[in-house]
Amino acid sequence: MKGMCICTGSKMLTLEEVYKAAFVLEKVARNTDIVPANKITDKCDLYLKTENLQHTGSFKLRGAYYKISNLSEEERARGVVACSAGNHAQGVALAAQKNGIEATIFLPSIAPISKVEATKKYGATVKLIDGVYDDAHKAAVEFQKKTGAVFIHPFNDEEVIAGQGTIGLEIMNQLKDVEAVIVPIGGGGLASGIGYVVKKLNPECKVYGVQAVGAGSMYTSITEEEVVELQSISTFADGIAVKKPGELTYEMCTEYLDGVVTVSDDEIATAILKLMEDQKLVAEGAGAVGVAAVLFDKLPVQGKKVCAVVSGGNIDVNILSRVISRGLLTAGRHTTLDIELLDKPGQLRDVADIVASCGANVIGVRYDPGGENTDIRECKLRLSMETRDKDHLEDIKKAFKREGYRICSV
Repeated sequence: MKGMCICTGSKMLTLEEVYKAAFVLEKVARNTDIVPANKITDKCDLYLKTENLQHTGSFKLRGAYYKISNLSEEERARGVVACSAGNHAQGVALAAQKNGIEATIFLPSIAPISKVEATKKYGATVKLIDGVYDDAHKAAVEFQKKTGAVFIHPFNDEEVIAGQGTIGLEIMNQLKDVEAVIVPIGGGGLASGIGYVVKKLNPECKVYGVQAVGAGSMYTSITEEEVVELQSISTFADGIAVKKPGELTYEMCTEYLDGVVTVSDDEIATAILKLMEDQKLVAEGAGAVGVAAVLFDKLPVQGKKVCAVVSGGNIDVNILSRVISRGLLTAGRHTTLDIELLDKPGQLRDVADIVASCGANVIGVRYDPGGENTDIRECKLRLSMETRDKDHLEDIKKAFKREGYRICSV
């Protein structure tokens, strides 16, 4: 490890700065709970830092408020401008409202409606921009140049990072013997702040970052040892859908993280479902990537005491219903089975009996007559079922084969 501070261009980030941010945030941000999550996995001793229960539903309030609290009177008079996928927008809007400052927020058109409306409710002027976060960023920069408003960057800013770093202080105080901390990464502000604080307070504790495989800009940058801008991104985890990390956050993540991994959208959906069922917690895609990394063995944390940061819970209900369906499919909880059989009375009853004897539940049946290459007496049944997992489906298939049925496809 290097010294107790890191040069970030205009100033030095220190632990003293993070402690100052914690003092400022005492009156506006919750010291969110860390809860045990032993129902989710037995691979490690897992705990969750519940920033999804933070004011505005996300950790972003911390960095935004601390940054805005440090503005001079002249800067406050000019107003603030920000770009965001939704969570930083709400943090800036609430911070500006509490400080009596005019705020203009640029959001990408892909931002969930719930995040857009919540930002408006905090009194900010919202401008929607076609594209993703990076397109909103360009529009916000142009607005800043024209108006002179103060730009509140969502991640590539020392004071914003200091605000996010207060989560690291809380984790180290609440879970003193933690061995690994897992943090979502979009632009890298959260991972930079937590990684910096954790490594300064306990260099032996591992800190890992997680990205969506369809938006792995920090993963790619660290792999290639330079800041990389992706040509395109694709993930429903809008909170971490960033094409290019910041120069500052790249530097800090390279310095303070022990590794960055990626998880697929299907794996994220499964983690969201597990959090809902086992912990009664609602997480957005970005907030669930750490849990997904544990569930799908992406990190060397077996047998360790681990804290995953659930960074936000602002998921659109329309997306949530799709995510639940995908999570059930990925986990083998909803499955489809095609069976060929003779078209005669009583067959459906016999099929249902086999499924019931295996402890599964039929939720849909589709009948198709035989095709030109099949026996004229044959038909095909497509069964949609609720099952426990993929192994359960295999047991059901074996039961049908024992009874002489032929499985067409799954």
